[in-house]
Amino acid sequence: MSGRWPETLWLVRHGQSAGNVARDAASAAGDYRIAVEGRDVDVPLSALGEEQADALGHWFAGEEFEDDRPDVLLVSPYVRARQTADRFAGAGGGADGLIQCVDERLREKEFGILDGLTTAGIHAELPDQAEFRRILGKFYHRPPGGESWCDVIFRLRAVMDTIALHYAGRRVMIVAHQVVVLCLRYVIEHLSEDEILAIDRAGDVANCSVTRYRFDPVAGPQGGLVLDLYNQTAPVRAETAVTSEPDRSEAKSA
Repeated sequence: MSGRWPETLWLVRHGQSAGNVARDAASAAGDYRIAVEGRDVDVPLSALGEEQADALGHWFAGEEFEDDRPDVLLVSPYVRARQTADRFAGAGGGADGLIQCVDERLREKEFGILDGLTTAGIHAELPDQAEFRRILGKFYHRPPGGESWCDVIFRLRAVMDTIALHYAGRRVMIVAHQVVVLCLRYVIEHLSEDEILAIDRAGDVANCSVTRYRFDPVAGPQGGLVLDLYNQTAPVRAETAVTSEPDRSEAKSA
């Protein structure tokens, strides 16, 4: 018995979004601002992102996962995450009777006044914030109107409590964002600031990649979740292209 833990917990980053594409283009051109209109919450998947979400669903629909598909989907309210979850489920990736819930605590990290700016744009237009971030590091720096990684971690601890309360013993998949995947690793694995930032610096979380934890009854006094896959791109690579652009204003520097 898994007690308070799910049997399996998958963490999935949404498919490539129109915002990822625009950010990549802006950075390559040396632009200060990303050419995305409207709210970040409303940015949809790109055509490639739709293919990636379908590919992920097809992989889980295969015989390998016949008795191991998620039966609970917890999803960020952002359009790109909801579209990823919908396409995953539509491609047969979920178990029969799949429960699908939107949870606002899984939303993207809020960038505040940095939203829509490239790294070059932050240095040019908001040099004080660039300096604050250099001094504090991305883990603790909170831009005006935005969040630090610690703020994201605070809400994700509450998500894990909800999973323990309502979905113990279930097979749970979270569909969210790059920073959410990384911050959940920090929470589940009891990592330090240095450890999680080193993982972040090593490379972006790929779009529609799979990170998986399995319950292990001997991992601690009451058992626990043990990582057995991180940033696995095989399901996407089998059908379409793998992408791993950073989200909006999230630069790689610590």
